[in-house]
Amino acid sequence: EKLKMKFAHAAMLAALLGASDALSSFGFHRATPSSNVLTTSLEMVASEVSTENQLMPRKKTKEERLQLASRGLQVHVVGLSIHHASVEVREKLAIPEIEWNEASKDICSTGQVAEAAVLSTCNRFEVYYAASDPRQAMACLTNYLAKRSGLTVSVLRQNLFMLSGEDAVWHLMRVSGGLDSLIVGEGQILSQVKQCHYHSIEEEGSGGKVLSRMLEKSVTAGKRVRSETGISKGSVSISSAAVELSEMYSQKDLNLPFSEARLAVIGAGKMTRLLIIHLASRGLKNITIVNRSLGRPEAMQEEFPEIDIEIKLMDDLWDVVGQSDIVYTATSSTDYVITEELLQQNALGGGRPLMLVDIAVPRNVGDDCKNVPNVKAYNVDDLKAVVAKNTATRQKEMIEAEHLLREEANSFIGWRESLSAIPTINRLQETANAFREEELEKCTKKLGNSNLTDK
Repeated sequence: EKLKMKFAHAAMLAALLGASDALSSFGFHRATPSSNVLTTSLEMVASEVSTENQLMPRKKTKEERLQLASRGLQVHVVGLSIHHASVEVREKLAIPEIEWNEASKDICSTGQVAEAAVLSTCNRFEVYYAASDPRQAMACLTNYLAKRSGLTVSVLRQNLFMLSGEDAVWHLMRVSGGLDSLIVGEGQILSQVKQCHYHSIEEEGSGGKVLSRMLEKSVTAGKRVRSETGISKGSVSISSAAVELSEMYSQKDLNLPFSEARLAVIGAGKMTRLLIIHLASRGLKNITIVNRSLGRPEAMQEEFPEIDIEIKLMDDLWDVVGQSDIVYTATSSTDYVITEELLQQNALGGGRPLMLVDIAVPRNVGDDCKNVPNVKAYNVDDLKAVVAKNTATRQKEMIEAEHLLREEANSFIGWRESLSAIPTINRLQETANAFREEELEKCTKKLGNSNLTDK
């Protein structure tokens, strides 16, 4: 509104001084030498308009987004997952959920990418986007990811995958349905895709009409798969797989039955809550939680009154590690919490056996911890062997799930293809309106020349 008022004021000055030719949209031409006042005013307004347009980019209207969608925007996905890249690479690209929209906005800022949405989890990092020129868009994204991660473009290309069109749609459907997960049928990925869709349609989001529709369809597909097939029955999560791994190797690594191991968890988020549930299901009732604050651990104490949860702050971290047999790490820290150097400094190297199970991305446990005598360190990539049998037992359910996912994918693809007809429909409507106006004018003239009464 402010820009409109400034523009109107400048236009009025131009009219008063007979300089109507001095205005051209938002670009202003210099007035005649005798119109110094007008020239100064117009230049000031032009400068302010240009500055404000740069500082406050206008959000596209629904009509503009629809128009863009009908101009041949194709959907794509670029990213990496536990299937294609190691945790060392994935953690460098990981983006906290609170920054998903900011990253999407940066990706769209150059103009090569029209719509974008980020999905970043412990097992995958993916950018879904819509663009009319896939080559330019991919180059833009690769440069952005290289700059953000600190990895070279050549290293990125060795790890990234890129899918377009129907392949990109099908990939998202499989992701949402849990078929592309390390744990087939796990439910956490569906809630993460829901959040991706939710952020894409926020005021600060960059989803647009095409991408937000695709994400919405994928959420619907994920819900159908879990309600209409048995894909999620008895399925396990990353947390339960971590418990299973530690149970599997407890005797070998610690010379101790899992049921007798002293347990500690560093962090108090969603993963910790799931860890407690799965540990309790195996009869383990004594767990120490180490966290930076007391709020969440105390809430877990109230939620699980049948479990003896001891709460410690990070100041007591090394005392807890020294008294534990198995330590699970699940914090949101971007730095290592446990390293070889820290273990040695706290006299935890070469003593009694210790198992470290890191289910965080970025990792909480440094790779060098494997060099410490009597310390066994595992991360999310080590869970593959544990869950291989889970995939084998779900082959039948996966086939049924794929039929449902294909229905939802085809539904979106059909809608997307229909957008190409919008310009033709608009031209037909314009032609029909012009014909109607012409006929109405003819009828009005005939009625005006007739002697008909008002009746």
